Amino acid sequence: MSLQNASINVTHFIIGGFDTLSRPIAVGVVILIVYLLAVLANMINIMFIISDKRLHKPMYLLICNLAVVDIMYTSSCSPTMIGVLLAGVNTISYVECLIQMCVGALGTSMESFVLAVMALDRFIAIIYPFQYQSYLTNTRVLVLTFIVWFVAWCFVFYMPATVVLLPHCSSRLRYTFCDFAAVLRTTCVNPEKYFNEVAIVSFFIFFFTFIFICLSYCGILLFVKLSSNNEKKKMGSTLVSHLICVFVHYCPAFVRNIFTRFGVVLTLEERQGLLIGAVLGPCLVNPFVYFLRTKEIKQKFYKIFKKPSVVSDHVFLETSNEFLLHFKNDQNE
Repeated sequence: MSLQNASINVTHFIIGGFDTLSRPIAVGVVILIVYLLAVLANMINIMFIISDKRLHKPMYLLICNLAVVDIMYTSSCSPTMIGVLLAGVNTISYVECLIQMCVGALGTSMESFVLAVMALDRFIAIIYPFQYQSYLTNTRVLVLTFIVWFVAWCFVFYMPATVVLLPHCSSRLRYTFCDFAAVLRTTCVNPEKYFNEVAIVSFFIFFFTFIFICLSYCGILLFVKLSSNNEKKKMGSTLVSHLICVFVHYCPAFVRNIFTRFGVVLTLEERQGLLIGAVLGPCLVNPFVYFLRTKEIKQKFYKIFKKPSVVSDHVFLETSNEFLLHFKNDQNE
């Protein structure tokens, strides 16, 4: 009864995570540039893969799915942070906040699941190269992608279902955008019980996918030892891209969720920095890694800029020939 009396009707949340920031404009400009680059790079990868039928293969479908996840993940919170820092709009409606919380949680869950599926793809491609096309068809990859999205959404649904039922005693968020921890701390209840429940779900998603990726690479390493040096180089070049993406995604999460459990103390600003880095980092790095490391995508990009160059060279040669012809005729006359 006391909780109901103390609770307030929240229609908007106030985002207070940037209140102590000394240079909000500079930080806002950096986040804006990173966000635009991340969205543009991922959109280019998606368009290249969709427009070229030669890239309609399992690996490229997974890269395309990762790009969709990256755009969704970074778009869940970046516009809000940019609005707070550059436009001074530090409020967000209750419904928008819940949507942002769900999309952000879905993004981080899907990032883990997609990287695990991509590890499976590389495992099958290297261990069973001749059976690869029969084991992983486009249809099976699409079905697997749908299942992963469905499972991730089932895990995420717990968060809004929990928050909606709780009374709120404050409308001020301590963090830079609406995530589960920030919204839960505005309620009138002790959040530890709910944090522990979410920690179990997060532990399952985070460690299940990470252990799966590690086991996949253990199998690949055992196979690589028996291969020739040329085959080792080819395998290494195909795995580097995925390993970079895995490192960028899991490293901030390890620091934020694991190291703090073993005595590492982080300030609120450090936690928020890791949280922002965990969102923006993978979404910016992933498309550039797969663009620079994937020969087919890189060649398609170069062809777009090579064609105008070839045409201009052809026009230049024709113009030069015409000029020389006129010059010779003038001399003969």
